[in-house]
Amino acid sequence: MADLEKVYNPTHVEDKWYSHWMDKDYFSADPNSEKEPYTIVIPPPNVTGMLTVGHVLNNTIQDILIRKARMEGKEACWIPGTDHASIATESKVVSMLKEKGISKNDLSRDEFLEHAWEWKQKYGGIIIQQLKKLGCSCDWEKERFTMDESYTKSVLTAFVELYNKGLIYKGHRLVNWCPISKSAISDEEVFHREKNGSLWYLRYNVKDSNEYVIVATTRPETMLGDTAVAVNPNDLRYKHLKGEKILLPIVGREIPIIFDDYVDPDFGTGCVKITPAHDPNDFLIYKNHDLDIINIMNDDATLNQNVPESYTGLSREEGREKVIKDLKVLGLLHKTEDYLNKVGYSERGGVPIEPYLSDQWFMKMDVLAKPAIAAVEDKKIQFHPSHWTKTYNHWMEDIKDWCISRQLWWGHQIPVWYLKKDKSVIHVSVEGPDDVENWVQDPDVLDTWASSWLWPIAVHSWPEESKSLSKFYPTNTLVTGPDIIFFWVARMIITGYEFQKELPFKDVYFTSILRDKTGKKLSKSLGNSPDPFDLFEKFGTDAVRFGVMLMSPQGSDVLFSEDRLEIGRNFMNKLWNACRFVDMNIPRGWDYRTELLESNLNISEKWILSRLTKTIENYNHQLDRFHFNEAAKVLYDFTWNDFCDWYVEIAKLSFYGEDSLKADTARLVSIKCLQTILKLLHPYAPFITEELWQNFKPKNASDLIITQWPSPIDYHNDKIELEISALKNIITAIRGVRSRMNIPNSKPINIYVKCDKEKENFLSRQMSLLKNFTAAEKVFIDQNTKKPANSATVISNGIEFYVPLKGLVDLEKEKKRMKKRLDEIEKLLNSISGKLSNQNFLDRAPEEVISREKNNQEMLTEENEKLIANLEIFE
Repeated sequence: MADLEKVYNPTHVEDKWYSHWMDKDYFSADPNSEKEPYTIVIPPPNVTGMLTVGHVLNNTIQDILIRKARMEGKEACWIPGTDHASIATESKVVSMLKEKGISKNDLSRDEFLEHAWEWKQKYGGIIIQQLKKLGCSCDWEKERFTMDESYTKSVLTAFVELYNKGLIYKGHRLVNWCPISKSAISDEEVFHREKNGSLWYLRYNVKDSNEYVIVATTRPETMLGDTAVAVNPNDLRYKHLKGEKILLPIVGREIPIIFDDYVDPDFGTGCVKITPAHDPNDFLIYKNHDLDIINIMNDDATLNQNVPESYTGLSREEGREKVIKDLKVLGLLHKTEDYLNKVGYSERGGVPIEPYLSDQWFMKMDVLAKPAIAAVEDKKIQFHPSHWTKTYNHWMEDIKDWCISRQLWWGHQIPVWYLKKDKSVIHVSVEGPDDVENWVQDPDVLDTWASSWLWPIAVHSWPEESKSLSKFYPTNTLVTGPDIIFFWVARMIITGYEFQKELPFKDVYFTSILRDKTGKKLSKSLGNSPDPFDLFEKFGTDAVRFGVMLMSPQGSDVLFSEDRLEIGRNFMNKLWNACRFVDMNIPRGWDYRTELLESNLNISEKWILSRLTKTIENYNHQLDRFHFNEAAKVLYDFTWNDFCDWYVEIAKLSFYGEDSLKADTARLVSIKCLQTILKLLHPYAPFITEELWQNFKPKNASDLIITQWPSPIDYHNDKIELEISALKNIITAIRGVRSRMNIPNSKPINIYVKCDKEKENFLSRQMSLLKNFTAAEKVFIDQNTKKPANSATVISNGIEFYVPLKGLVDLEKEKKRMKKRLDEIEKLLNSISGKLSNQNFLDRAPEEVISREKNNQEMLTEENEKLIANLEIFE
């Protein structure tokens, strides 16, 4: 057993122990084991991804759960992996090729995929190495990639099975189209942004008439694809126009005036232009009225050949400007108004999406969703926090068919082949047709989520029967962000019931959203998201893990602050120093196996063991209900306050005393507390705890990572806890007098006490601790004690304590100091009050500046009140 270094060095410790754990194969899970399984599948990060603070939060939670399960003697299996991320990866590869002067359009599919795989081998999976630095104890031998051969087979098998059930079909429908990736995207991949724009009112002339109607639009360029004007059948203003036609401006096309209940007669003019190929609501009207449908866009959102020649090739924005200009010339622009519009943007492309008519593959979801809805309603699957259940149900009960095809090359190519002679003849299978030369495969790939939705079963090479699948499915807990509750969580529940007839997990923990101190979401693009590796370097990985967990309450957004990481680092140092102190007071060769006899325990030892008992119980309770920050607080409070600040200080009296039995008992109690702290803290801070464990583990005991989780101990003693709590309050209050009056600890004080007989007996029992911890020379107790002159008064637990200050403090000097400080405070408070009562300051100053001024006002006011109270003692 080596002596502990004076200062904790995280870098050396972290690298050493992670290599050791890997060498010992502690992370591997055995499917042949008879132990109870505990399984987590990692939410596979994009293969393009880099570690973020969000990943630190998410994966630390998973590591806490898996390390605890491993210590509980379960067959703990944490399966890692990465997602091929179709759009994100293809974008990266296209950018890489562009830098080399190569255009994707000049490559064949196979040539492009060759470049993509090369990129993946070179850059993909960096995040996996970063997760190891975080300390993640994943079973790396089971690492999966969603385009591995066995995983691909799982994805294609699911497609074929669902197609054969009639649940997958091809349709010519309006989809969300990303002009950058030139692919369909799902509703969940669209985010909406408020944008200041205009509402243009256009005049459409009725054919062979002097009449006209006014239609309003935020996208005048789409009028080139209008195929009708719609009004409400109950709108009396337009009843006489039934059967009439509009002469569409610029284009000159005749379009009908139709009547439909969809139109709100009270909105705008009550007339609506209908562009079925570029508006989802108009598309529904088109179906009901058998209208023409005219697509006016190319796949890059430029205007195509279906518009007048002078418009062909223009971008959407250029087309808009030209339409407005031409309508003005024709006298058909009625008016323009400012308008705040919600515009849908492609999450990946970062540009406005285009409702676009195309051939796509769809999955029928209503039937598939029913078992998944029931599983959550019946609480077979529980969400933490539970309020996400409502969000889940709302989406699932109104679920739409899923567009699963994407117009990309990187991904799982759809397993459908068309006969070259007759494209209406198709073949659907995993392996493809035998005479493949007579067929052509569908060029589209599957939506990335149509592969990752199989993650809990495909990581075990489903549909093959395997020991791994039967042992580690279903999983226990899923830890993920609420932003992918629809993308991923709901769909995994669907696949679990569809392909395994069983739920995929029992609990889903939704992590918090991390925000900066101004409330903005942490984002690399905003420049407010720190690099975790800089944080690891500055604070140590354990401190970052613990600090992030401490600041992350269940169900609330997290205001990320490096100050909280400072708390984590200070906690690690506090624990290290406490362990080092206890270690220094254990004679080399001393027998750790000495029995701890209750008859040898003094009141402080009974107190700390009672507190330890409650800490174990409360800590486990908080973890069982997924309150990770509360569990961290429980352990932090016990370790820092109860053990380090109080018990270790009390134990010094025994360590340095003459009684060897008392010293040994204090050592045994200290070691029992530290062993338990290290075990409980290990899932949060694995590196430092493993290092310290080597100095405190029983002889021939295993490494901490596989040591048994602390069993409940029965040292409950509420009576003693109340007594020690009262004593702590008294000592703290008397120490406060020393602090306020600038009395150094080297100067002993006298204490006069006024209390009844019962409380006198209590103080007599604790006299040794009271004197030692207040540096008191004498303590006088009497029911009739009078307050000595120039004494500070403390009242605690119904007892009056007087501390005479004469001879301890230069009364005149202290009075001058206090009065001078009171004058300074008065000036500072006047200055702050002036600012906070100035409306101009409140309107112009940043929120953090105003908040800082208010905090300063609060602290100065409190200091002012204390100084006035202290000054009264001297008067």
